[in-house]
Amino acid sequence: MIAPDRLFQLEAGQKRRKLALTFGELERDIAGIAETGTAYSFPRLSRKAYIRTVADILLKDPKLAPEAAVELRRLLAVENFDERRVCNSARNALLAIIGTFPAEWDLVIAPHAAEAQDNAKRVYFPNVSVYAEDIRSPFNLGSIFRTAEAMGCDRVFLSPLCTDPEHSKAQRSAMGCIQTLGYTRCTLDELPRDKPVFVLETGGTDIADFVFPKEGTVIIGSEELGVSPEALARAEYGRVSIPMTGLKASLNVGVAFGILMQAWVSALRRFGNER
Repeated sequence: MIAPDRLFQLEAGQKRRKLALTFGELERDIAGIAETGTAYSFPRLSRKAYIRTVADILLKDPKLAPEAAVELRRLLAVENFDERRVCNSARNALLAIIGTFPAEWDLVIAPHAAEAQDNAKRVYFPNVSVYAEDIRSPFNLGSIFRTAEAMGCDRVFLSPLCTDPEHSKAQRSAMGCIQTLGYTRCTLDELPRDKPVFVLETGGTDIADFVFPKEGTVIIGSEELGVSPEALARAEYGRVSIPMTGLKASLNVGVAFGILMQAWVSALRRFGNER
């Protein structure tokens, strides 16, 4: 983290890049996840005073968008201002000037508290599982884990060709849910034979009319090809579809899974088998 008086010595482009990094480091420090050597450590200034000082430097930038300046001044006008929100607003305004926009996995997101990762404390639906078949994007896979945990899935199964859940981008988007849920790699033939299996795919029963099972596994397919013919054959319980009216009639696999789980959970709560 750079001393404010040194920032004035930098040329404009370098100053913006350094400010963006500084606001990012401050966000992590505020969230309690500062990387080694980046925790706030200026003894002569409180962190709040430092944030105000570097934010004032940004406000003098002639390339700062007027709407971004208005928002930053509004946030700073509060006596006990929200430090993290000021830093986030400033950092994203700088990224817009620089011409760089963060991907989801680059966002500064604090992990959930450690106790939230204790699987024994989870409320979930026993034997309600998802089988992710050949998901290629680590971001999408992390999102699937996050939704599965939030909506009360018991287990996550991954096909042999599914991307690695340990990938940093999967870990980032999963927000700790990969560790909470865990996962099992298996083939379609290795899915539990004593529980219903169905697929989320086009050409099936409308999600509003589908009779969800009390237990079982839903198969979701790859981003490019959807579920495989083998998965369709394995899904003896049936096929459920989300009706769409758009020209593209296409949803991201993680979004589609979220819609599916909301409908399934609504049915499961009517069954009363939440644990």
